[in-house]
Amino acid sequence: MPPKSKSKQPEPAHGPHGYEFGGPLGTAGITFGLPVLCYIFAFACNDVSGCPAPSLLSPKTLSIDQLKAEVGWPENGIWGLASWEVTGWTVAYYLFSALLYRLLPATEVEGTVLSTGGRLKYRFNAFSSAIFTLVICLAGTIAQGAEFPLWTFIADNYVQILTANILIAYAIAAFVYVRSFSVKPGNPQHRLLAAGGCSGNIIYDFYMGRELNPRVTIPFIGEIDLKEWLELRPGMLGWILLNCAFVAKQYRNFGFVSDSIVFITIVQAIYVLDGIFMEPAILTTIDIINDGFGFMLSFGDLVWVPFIYSQQTRYLSTHPVTLGWLGIAGVSVVLIAGFAIFRLSNLQKNIFRTNPNDPRVAHIKYIETKTGSRLMTSGWWGIARHINYLGDWLQSWPYSLPTGFAGYVILSAGTRAEGAIKMLDGREVVQGPAKYWGMIFTYFYVVYFAVLLIHRDSRDDEKCAKKYGKDWEKYKSIVKYKIVPGIY
Repeated sequence: MPPKSKSKQPEPAHGPHGYEFGGPLGTAGITFGLPVLCYIFAFACNDVSGCPAPSLLSPKTLSIDQLKAEVGWPENGIWGLASWEVTGWTVAYYLFSALLYRLLPATEVEGTVLSTGGRLKYRFNAFSSAIFTLVICLAGTIAQGAEFPLWTFIADNYVQILTANILIAYAIAAFVYVRSFSVKPGNPQHRLLAAGGCSGNIIYDFYMGRELNPRVTIPFIGEIDLKEWLELRPGMLGWILLNCAFVAKQYRNFGFVSDSIVFITIVQAIYVLDGIFMEPAILTTIDIINDGFGFMLSFGDLVWVPFIYSQQTRYLSTHPVTLGWLGIAGVSVVLIAGFAIFRLSNLQKNIFRTNPNDPRVAHIKYIETKTGSRLMTSGWWGIARHINYLGDWLQSWPYSLPTGFAGYVILSAGTRAEGAIKMLDGREVVQGPAKYWGMIFTYFYVVYFAVLLIHRDSRDDEKCAKKYGKDWEKYKSIVKYKIVPGIY
C-alpha cells in the first residue's frame, strides 16, 4: 500500500512574514503580563487609601500586610478577585448585546474581496444598539439618580467585573485558536488563516490569532463575526458605562459632580459613538483585513479598552478636580486641534482615493506606483506619512489633562487637613506626598497610545515597503517625517 498523504493545510490569507511584538517571548510576556498590569492599576490607585497607595511611596518600610489593607485586597485572597454572581451578570451583558445585534434593524454590507475571491457579509447596527442601551441607562438614572443599580454594581464590583472580562477574553482566544485547526482549503464559508498567526509557535499564534475572520453561530442569534462584533460592541460601550458609573460614584462620594469628570465622560463618549457610527469603515482597517483574531484583539477589545481607557474618570471619582471655564477652554482647544487634523487628513485621503479629480484635491501632488496606486506627497499627507496619527494622539491629551498633577491620599474623618476635599462620609482627600505620582495612572493612556501609533506606523511601513518596493523608498525621500513634522 502507498503511504497515506498528509491532508493539505490551507494557505494563509497573505504571504508569510517575521515575528512581531518580540516573538514568542514577547507575546508570552504580553499575554500573561497585561492582565497583571490591569490588576496593579485597579489596586495601586484605589478609593481606600490613595493613588498610589501610601506604602508604595515608602518602599523601604513596605509591609505586605499593610499594603494589602491599603489597596483593599479581598479578605479571601485571590479567590475574592472573582465572583460567580458578577461573572454571570457580565455574561448576561454580552448576551444582551448579542440579542440587540439580532433584533434591532441593521444594514448588511459585504466586506472586501478575500484571497478566495469571495466576500463575507456583515450586519451593522452597533450604533443603534449602543443608543438603545444608553437610553435605558439614562431612564434609570433619571428615576434613581446616582443610586441606579447598574452604577452601584459597577463601582462595588469593579475588580470582579475586570476578572470576568479577562476570563472571557482568554476563553474566546482559546476557542478560536483550537477551532482554527478545522479550517480546510477551499471551504465554502471562506474561512481563512492569517499569515501573522501561523508561525507554528503555540503562544505566538495564540496571541496573534490563526484564523482571519472566525465566525460562530449561536442559537436564535445566528451567525456572528467575532472579530468585528467584539471590536465595536461590549468593550467600547463598556468604556462609556464605566465612565458613567464613576460619575455617579463621585456624586455619591462628595454630593457634587466636577466639570473635569463630566468633560472627559462627554468627549470620550463622543469618540466612542463616532467610531461606532462609522462601523462600516472598520472593514477597511488592518484589524479586519490582515490581522488574525487571537488574544491580542480579544483582550484589547474586552479588557484593555474599557478598563485602562477609563482610568481618568476612575481617578476623578475619588479626587475631584475643578477646571473652571478657562481650563475647559484650554483642553477643548487641544481636543479640537487634534480632531481637526485627524478628520481633515482622513477626509482628504478618502476624497483623493475615490475621486482624484475632485476640485478639493486636484492640487495634490503624488507618486504613481508600479501597482497603479497613487501616494500623495503634498497637502496633509505631504506633511507626514501618518499625519492622522498625530491628530489621534493629540486627542488623547484632553483625556488626561483634566486630572492635573494627579495623586491623592485618603485620610480618616476629623483629620482637618489643610486643602482637603471632604467626602460625605467624613473622610478627607488631599494630594500630599502622592502629588505627581498619580500621573502614572492618569497619563498612562497618552504614553501607551503614542507607543501604539508608532508600532502601527512601523507595521504599515513594512507592509508598504513590500507592496510598493522602490516607489515606497522614493515616497519616503519626499515625505520624510512619519508622524510628527520636524520631529519624528
